[in-house]
Amino acid sequence: MTRSQYAYPPDEFDVRGPDDAPVGVHRAPRSRWRGVWPFLLVAVVAVAVAVGGVMFLSRDPGSADDTSTATQATEAPGDAGDTDATDPATGDATDPAEGDVTDPAEGDATDPAGGEATEAPTGGASDLATLLAAADKGAFVRVLNDGGPAGEAGRGRDALAGQGFTQVEAANYPAGGSGLTETTVWYTEGRQDTATAIAAALGIPSDRVVQQTVRSGDVVVVIKGALTPAG
Repeated sequence: MTRSQYAYPPDEFDVRGPDDAPVGVHRAPRSRWRGVWPFLLVAVVAVAVAVGGVMFLSRDPGSADDTSTATQATEAPGDAGDTDATDPATGDATDPAEGDVTDPAEGDATDPAGGEATEAPTGGASDLATLLAAADKGAFVRVLNDGGPAGEAGRGRDALAGQGFTQVEAANYPAGGSGLTETTVWYTEGRQDTATAIAAALGIPSDRVVQQTVRSGDVVVVIKGALTPAG
């Protein structure tokens, strides 16, 4: 139908737009893209959410622990300082002045004066047996009483005989005395082992065993007090 045959008067829909495009029912059809892009946008968002969820769930759980450990390590020096710092007055720190080290004067170290570190030999049966084994039991031994209890020389002789010595003489010390104040064992050269064994058998301390030139005998026991024979 031509315009001359159009039965209706012109109206606003017959006026063309700025681009000479029809208005109203005569608009150009919409493109297919404008109808599809909303669905594409939804699909992209869904994919992004899915990818983000997968990445979140698959992350390394150790990363959080590493972060926590690093934080604790950073704070550790401050904590250690608070814990270890102690008042010297309380005595809890490791200050030698507070008694955490051993004081030799208290007898806990190797100071003989303390009485706990070293002890003198007890002179027991095993020690006596060792000394007697090294002695010459055939040596000539004289036991002389120089101010000791009556009969003490004979007692010493019998004790030595009981230990296996075969040449033992008992007598009083000659007039004038020896000048000694403690019971002493004299021995001639080469008789130290025998003299030490005799002293141990009679209960005489080893520091009273002295080499001496004697008129008679290999070993001389000078008695100044009561003997304490072993066994």
